[in-house]
Amino acid sequence: MSATITQLSHRDRAILRAVAAGRCQISGGACTALLIDGVGCCDQFAGARLTREGLIAPPGPGPQPARLTAHGRALAAAA
Repeated sequence: MSATITQLSHRDRAILRAVAAGRCQISGGACTALLIDGVGCCDQFAGARLTREGLIAPPGPGPQPARLTAHGRALAAAA
């Protein structure tokens, strides 16, 4: 896990807060899609990047609620 609070953009921090608030859906497969309040995230790579960094739990193939990992929860709380 290479992300630290200083390396996260304001957008990444906002996404982590939205996931923590239960406002996000994520799906895996060929590409990771992240929906916030039912709308596609403006940063099409954010879901995959935050998942790869170990902040969001890896998604299954179909849409499901996005979940933070323990590291993601810690960073969201600090954001």
